[in-house]
Amino acid sequence: MHRTPINPWPWSLPLGYHQAELLTGITRQLICAGQTAVDATGAPQHPGDMRAQLGLALDNLESVLHAAGMGLADIIRLTVYATDVDAALRNFDLLGQRIGALGVAPPMTVVGVTRLAIPPLLVELEATAAA
Repeated sequence: MHRTPINPWPWSLPLGYHQAELLTGITRQLICAGQTAVDATGAPQHPGDMRAQLGLALDNLESVLHAAGMGLADIIRLTVYATDVDAALRNFDLLGQRIGALGVAPPMTVVGVTRLAIPPLLVELEATAAA
């Protein structure tokens, strides 16, 4: 897979994402359900702690990707749903440490929501990956 960044404006680059990416050479695509801060039984973890929930949601997303033979570097689209957008943005360094460090900056959207499906949850990551 080859990724060509499309950025008619550079303002999103310091925020860690491209406006779009042109993908060529894709042989597999994975559509992931939203991943949250739950354990292996589906029980919510880290109530009230946005940073810990974002970290566990990333761990869970990475587990889903690995089960498909992919990794975080294969994410081509990321949507972040947060009950508190400001708190999520304060902790976006985790995305930079885990995804940005791999040299990718997938197109991303952050959406503020009043709640998620399970009330103690604060953040949900929905991704599309390709390889």
